Amino acid sequence: MDAYSGFTGAFGAKPEAVFASPGRTELGGNHTDHQRGKVIAAAVDIFMHAAVRANGSGRLRVISEGHGGFELDLGSLEPEEAERFTSAAMARGAAAAVTARGGHIPGADIFVCGGVPAGEGLSSSACFGIVLTLALAHCAGLELGTLELARAAQFAENVYYGKPSGLMDQLACASGGVSAIDFGPDDPAVERLRLSLEENEHTLCLVYSGAGHQELTEEYAAIPREMGEVARFFGKSCLREVSELELYENIDAVREKCGDRAVLRAGHFFSEERRVEKEIEALRSGDFEQFLACVRSSGRSSAMYLQNLAVPGGAAQPMLIAQAASEYALRGRGAVRVHGGGFAGAVQAFVPTRDLRRFVHELAPLRVVPLKITPHGAGQIQVEA
Repeated sequence: MDAYSGFTGAFGAKPEAVFASPGRTELGGNHTDHQRGKVIAAAVDIFMHAAVRANGSGRLRVISEGHGGFELDLGSLEPEEAERFTSAAMARGAAAAVTARGGHIPGADIFVCGGVPAGEGLSSSACFGIVLTLALAHCAGLELGTLELARAAQFAENVYYGKPSGLMDQLACASGGVSAIDFGPDDPAVERLRLSLEENEHTLCLVYSGAGHQELTEEYAAIPREMGEVARFFGKSCLREVSELELYENIDAVREKCGDRAVLRAGHFFSEERRVEKEIEALRSGDFEQFLACVRSSGRSSAMYLQNLAVPGGAAQPMLIAQAASEYALRGRGAVRVHGGGFAGAVQAFVPTRDLRRFVHELAPLRVVPLKITPHGAGQIQVEA
């Protein structure tokens, strides 16, 4: 179902506008954005859409294809604990973000649909926050730049929904294409990079582990929390403000105060920062083999030091199985690494295109989804009535 016809069927009127957000895949910099580090991310050609019409009622009505709907009073935009981890929380947060930026929302009807699946590592929550924010900003007559749009959607996800994500997901979805993002400055610096997988005869795939993220919020939250504890040991707010030398010169004291896992996760941050710089240079110079070598190194670091593949204490280890099977099927070619938050969802594989059919066949017990990078970021789209 497309958003235009879905809206018409749900609300009995034609929408005023339709907005879209691509999904995203992280190519470099695993769990570095929340420490104001550097990442490389790409928008992919799987989109979420939202059709909207102002309704003048002071209320927000949202219907999501396949997930039902809800209604909110826009006169009450404070976070509600009972709504945490629900679509209503994201919508209330998006409305609060638009209102805080000077927009007045007269009431709105929104229909959401699209191919960005929930819980599979393509940032469905970020896409949802972005299309809601765009739709509500349209009703309020408010124009948001790429960075402001990303920050508004992140605010909804962090403060209202309750997921402690960094800004990478939203900014990558909003920007489109392949972006190197440096979160060190107050306003993140974004550099557009060129990566043609077709020219390099590789296909980007996600290999799904068969396990979702629903019960793993605490595991994700522990990563920025422990990295932050190491930063605070040195009197800093994030690891970007600490040097790798400081960490290892004080390693015994940091271990005693913060624990070994926190030290290892901090060590991953510093090595991942260097890898992202090498990946950026490799893409600038067209050295695809060097890029792949960095991807493989990132995967090892995430498994060994960041420790976001294995589920702590779990007898079932779906992500490790997915990575092991992918490495076997690649036969030493291409590259594989954890995708996104980790623990569940998918691993990311760069597969030589000539091997793609065999790769998919050998991983038949798992689900392999080839992806294409799209130059299109989030924004309004033209539709035929």
